[in-house]
Amino acid sequence: MSFAQSRLWFLYRYEGPSVTYNQPVVLRLRAAVDPGLMAVAVRDVLLRHESLRTVIGEDERGVAFQRILPPDEVVVEVPTRTVEPEQVADAVAEAVAHRFELESEIPIRVGLLACGPDEYVLVILMHHIAGDAASMAPLARDLSMAYMARAEGREPGWAPLPVQYADYTLWQQELLGELSDPESVASQQVGYWRRELEGAPQPLALPADRPRPPKRSHRGETVEFAVDPELAAGVEALARRHGATVPMVLQAAYAVMLSRLGAGSDITMGSPIAGRTDEDLNDLVGFFVNNWVLRVDLSGDRSFAQVVDQVRDKALAAYDNQDVPFERLVELLNPERSTSYHPLFQVAFVWQSTIATPGEEVRLPGLEWSAMPTVNQVAKFDLSLIMAEFGGAHGQEFRGYLEYAVDLFDRGSVEGLAERFVGVLGQVVGDPAAPVNAVEVLLPAERSLVVDGWNDTTVEIPGQSLLLPGVFEAWAAVSPGAVAVVAGSESLTYAELDARANALAFELIGCG
Repeated sequence: MSFAQSRLWFLYRYEGPSVTYNQPVVLRLRAAVDPGLMAVAVRDVLLRHESLRTVIGEDERGVAFQRILPPDEVVVEVPTRTVEPEQVADAVAEAVAHRFELESEIPIRVGLLACGPDEYVLVILMHHIAGDAASMAPLARDLSMAYMARAEGREPGWAPLPVQYADYTLWQQELLGELSDPESVASQQVGYWRRELEGAPQPLALPADRPRPPKRSHRGETVEFAVDPELAAGVEALARRHGATVPMVLQAAYAVMLSRLGAGSDITMGSPIAGRTDEDLNDLVGFFVNNWVLRVDLSGDRSFAQVVDQVRDKALAAYDNQDVPFERLVELLNPERSTSYHPLFQVAFVWQSTIATPGEEVRLPGLEWSAMPTVNQVAKFDLSLIMAEFGGAHGQEFRGYLEYAVDLFDRGSVEGLAERFVGVLGQVVGDPAAPVNAVEVLLPAERSLVVDGWNDTTVEIPGQSLLLPGVFEAWAAVSPGAVAVVAGSESLTYAELDARANALAFELIGCG
């Protein structure tokens, strides 16, 4: 098994079967679909990609291994269920909520929903242990090619894959070498990450609505938002001036927002990297993606331009040190472990422009298709910012969504975070030379209340606002970077003091 698979297997053994690592693709098809031919096509794809016909076993020492099923053991079914149009959403939700038994069933399911004359919904569900998001495009492409070939009475004419996933797992271990060898890739890259992540704060202080539960449920929801073409163009121009990419600028703005909301000046966030470092892996279904950790230093009077330069340099260094699997880093760096939060980082940033849409790979003569969105009810991390670029009638725009853990956040609070992020992005792009500790995070209505409403002595102030906690919270929102307390050579800003006070309050609430 690869290192990434080993970690998912550990989580599976610890948590049991769950929907946390399910990856669905749902397509609405407008044509006559033959379920029998679809089953044959699915079997063709499973025989092509060994990762899709693999179950996990353990030897007598408890060491996990992959068992690739031979063709004669592969049983493929594509169940077809007739549903009314108004029942489609519920039927899809039921299908993607399947909990894979990785020891006994292959990590992929395909089903059809018949919802009208020549109208079907194709549901493909794959467990993350078999493939990552970038695997969904070649999976959809191979399935459509196989179905088209079978409909014409022939076998798929695709070129043989140069390697299989099992080959990659062996290659990965050979590439890294031994940690005991100071010249090995593993030794040198682990050394970089030790230096980079030493002393990183854990967990990150977030503006949550509730204290952390003892164990994460992974229940999640999403809030969508957009960045208009004018601001998107400003982000692209700023990135070009600094020799950076658009995702680097967005990551920097995300870190600034979190810091201004009380997360401190030392921000860590995770991001995925494709991990397909050899072109032979491009057409393969498999779990290659790796996580890397960006650590942003926002102390002092740094300008946003300086933060972008810092993020650029660290992102490029991370790319040069991407071969060590994140799971191996956790094992070697051995941060404080907890069932209530993810190790090394709790917030994530994902840029999706380079990931092909699986539906775009479907090519079936005489068939019309459209991708159907699926409701995401899972959060792998406390808070994830996912962004993508789209062409619109008025130019390129960014669309995104915040995926959040419902254990910690209310929907209204995350909607506010999305609005704050767009506001922060506008400020830092408009004046990248300004210090980030002066960035405004109050929403217009909040600022009006704090600056105008609470300072208007000609009207009656609500009684709650006269209480010390209310006054302190208001001032912390207006001047989070100002010094609040000093003790000897140490000091805390209002934002830092507010975060510590909230953490203590949550701890007391948790104690009953």
